[in-house]
Amino acid sequence: MVQEHIASSSPAIKRRAVIAFLGAAAAARPLAALAQAKQYRIGFLSPTDFAPGSVPGRLADGVLAQLGASGYVLGTNLAVEKRGAETHLDRLPDLVQELVAAKISVIVAASYPAAAAAKQGAGSTPIVISGAGDPEKTGLVATLARPGGNLTGFSDVATELAPKRLGLLKEAVPGLRRVAMLWNANDPGMTTRYESTAAAAKVLGLAVQPLGVREPDDFGEAFAAMERDTPDGLFMVADVLTTLNRKRVYDFAAEHRIPAIYERDTFARDGGLMSYGPDPTETIERVAGLVDRILKGASPADLPVERPTRFRFVINLKTAKALGLTIPAGVLATADEVIE
Repeated sequence: MVQEHIASSSPAIKRRAVIAFLGAAAAARPLAALAQAKQYRIGFLSPTDFAPGSVPGRLADGVLAQLGASGYVLGTNLAVEKRGAETHLDRLPDLVQELVAAKISVIVAASYPAAAAAKQGAGSTPIVISGAGDPEKTGLVATLARPGGNLTGFSDVATELAPKRLGLLKEAVPGLRRVAMLWNANDPGMTTRYESTAAAAKVLGLAVQPLGVREPDDFGEAFAAMERDTPDGLFMVADVLTTLNRKRVYDFAAEHRIPAIYERDTFARDGGLMSYGPDPTETIERVAGLVDRILKGASPADLPVERPTRFRFVINLKTAKALGLTIPAGVLATADEVIE
């Protein structure tokens, strides 16, 4: 009908009609292409929830933002499923099965418990891990260079960071001789972090007071142990359990004037004395990059576990003043961020 109408019209009308027809056809092609585009499904898995500002929440939002900048559009060629265990780790295997049933293209697992559950139950679904400790030491991958299987991700390089963290604490507290170390003894990923840090402490000539906790009630026992034998400093390994109880640790350290160093910048901003660890922005960028490569056809087995190259040292001077601690000028000068 359109062609017949054009044929019976004047030359000017014919030209206008043909231009309009071709324009409409050209506009329709991108819409048709989008409608036919493959839709990828990303599953995020965490032992907690994805509340705004939380570590899993920042990871998920950041990865999606990075993928958006690379051309992925939510609702068009990208769909998202989030599963959080609300601290009930026994729920993780069932949540993995929910993601598998949703035909997820790749699972982003935040923490060692989430990574271990995904590795055990996700079958051949590709997995990208973050915040899971040393994946080689915990057996998540064969080697960092050649992970094998269906899992790759981002390592926290705790073995290399441990001497730096303790060295910064020692510079800030010249009289440091004995360090209490608080970690979740039920988490193999965090236990390897503790072991690496304890080994580094011995090299630096520091005595270690090990304080493994397994549940919230254990913090009272850990605090009592420090009251009986007060350490010169404190190092806390960050995981679900210690993060959820961090305020109790800040309050205890403040009351007993114990200088402490943490692994994440959020802890220093939140009331802790200082922190040193991988730049969270880089972590998100690298995790998103791995997800993108997997969606484009790369095999996790062939993608080396990536390592951080940027680190942030944050000092909270408000906390230092409350502790009665004067941070040496040389230490302040090396900080990436000083909270007044």
